[in-house]
Amino acid sequence: MNTAVRYYSRSGHTKAVADAIAAAAGVAAVSVDSADAAITEPVDVLFIGGALYAYGLDSHLKGYLASLKKENVRKAVVFSTSMISKHSVDLIKKGLKAQGIPAEDEFFYARSAPGKEQLEQAKAFAERFL
Repeated sequence: MNTAVRYYSRSGHTKAVADAIAAAAGVAAVSVDSADAAITEPVDVLFIGGALYAYGLDSHLKGYLASLKKENVRKAVVFSTSMISKHSVDLIKKGLKAQGIPAEDEFFYARSAPGKEQLEQAKAFAERFL
């Protein structure tokens, strides 16, 4: 199964979850503002995550979502960290839907900085989709 993990993180909390998911998938987690973040070959599963910033998604993540091509992503699985709410999950799914990319109903959410237990839960979450 071809898998990719993409995220945007300002605080490092979402990066920590992305790294845990990537470890379970056996791939590298790549920030969406990295030069090598583009999905140029089809993937079966794209794990995509971000957080809420001023009640919206960061422009880096918004732009990345708008750049995705449905022919390169069979399905997406969303994850998020946030102190405020899980609303970022809905916004990411909305961005995926706008591109015609189906997203799993289930998602992973960690409130604030994920601890060791939450990172293990993120790995287990990822394994269900691999």
